[in-house]
Amino acid sequence: MDISQLNVGDTLTSPEWFQLKQQTINDFAHATGDFQWIHLDNERCKQQSPFKTTIAHGFLTAALMPKMFAQCVSIDDSKVTMLNYGIDTLRYLEPVRVNDKIRFVFSLSDIEKKPMGNLHKFNTSVEIEGREKPALIGDFLMLVIAK
Repeated sequence: MDISQLNVGDTLTSPEWFQLKQQTINDFAHATGDFQWIHLDNERCKQQSPFKTTIAHGFLTAALMPKMFAQCVSIDDSKVTMLNYGIDTLRYLEPVRVNDKIRFVFSLSDIEKKPMGNLHKFNTSVEIEGREKPALIGDFLMLVIAK
């Protein structure tokens, strides 16, 4: 759906589940310098972690938002520019274990006029396949600027 056609109340779900593999978690650890064992050391996790396996960084899950959002909307680059504007709230509710599959659900809750364009606020949750509790919930913001 074209982002300019969205109305408050519209809900978008990423069309494909995304599997969080260990290599993606490792790459994120290297990019951020967060080498906490609970993300990287599967053998130690089997013994000491309540999850019995490695888990993805919470910020890795949040950082996937633009990728997943791009699967839900179309943008005419000749007419608009879309910028990630931030996150108003963010709560981690359930760890994403290695090899879990996740998908994002975006519900447009507000469109606010800004000097540069329209600020779209999305109440967002990240579903984990096979689990009731979402990985995270948050209010993600996208600024749409007309050219």
